[in-house]
Amino acid sequence: MKGFTLIELVITVAIVAVLASVALPLNELIVQRAKEADLRRSLREIREAIDTYKQASDDGRITKRVGDTGYPKRLDDLVNGVEDQKDPKKARIYFLRRLPRDPFATDAALTDSDTWGKRSYESPPDDPREGDDVFDVFTRSTLVGLNGRALREW
Repeated sequence: MKGFTLIELVITVAIVAVLASVALPLNELIVQRAKEADLRRSLREIREAIDTYKQASDDGRITKRVGDTGYPKRLDDLVNGVEDQKDPKKARIYFLRRLPRDPFATDAALTDSDTWGKRSYESPPDDPREGDDVFDVFTRSTLVGLNGRALREW
């Protein structure tokens, strides 16, 4: 068996380099698409839990003081649960098994709840701010999604 000539070796290395340069952006695209799918799923899951909490509050199953909106005070309330006021045993109502982490959060020191931006009922939609309750959540990422929309607007 004959060894490689210098030209054959250079051509082989060049082909491998071209293939690697094509594979790297494709891999980044796959990772971005997976994170965006996680973000969509997490937002839907949290928003459904917030809506279910609000419905339970409107139905009188959760203690609601005068002036309260009926939305959870903290995201952790969705996981920790609240006492069911209509249950004679005061069993807890749970809205989430666990709070998903924002897939675009980069600070590992943050709790899952702190990775999300929160909007209170009283804040305007174009300028979301935290307040006395959690009406909605959004990612704090400044990235733009593959669809051309800022991830914060999802």
